[in-house]
Amino acid sequence: MRLYRAFHAQRAYLRPRIARLGMGPGQPKLLTYIAVYGPSTQREIADFFETDPATVSRMLDSLERAGFAQSVPTSDRRTKCLRLTDKGLAAAAAWDLCCDEEQDVMLEGFSPDERGHFARYLERAYANLRRATRGGERS
Repeated sequence: MRLYRAFHAQRAYLRPRIARLGMGPGQPKLLTYIAVYGPSTQREIADFFETDPATVSRMLDSLERAGFAQSVPTSDRRTKCLRLTDKGLAAAAAWDLCCDEEQDVMLEGFSPDERGHFARYLERAYANLRRATRGGERS
């Protein structure tokens, strides 16, 4: 319940910032992914975020319509690949600043050591849940 409540508090903090950037929920993470990894297909993005490719496709279409991204030609006409436009790169940079501010707020009062422990705990919790999801449940 604590993680769930923290997640929702984080969303409430970030939602108005996402809107100010002209994006909808979920879209900033796609921009960040493409900014880091370069031109990407919807399949690559969906696999990374462990989500439905159709959902990613709709979000990418919306980002493209808004001018944050544009299609790049691929050898396979059935595969859509996107790169960020200058507007998308600027939005990704602005989003990174929002995330830095959010992290400072969220971790206020944590020592550097506690911040490191917290990050490692989250990584372990994620790994445990992924392992259980893939069939490695503990009895």
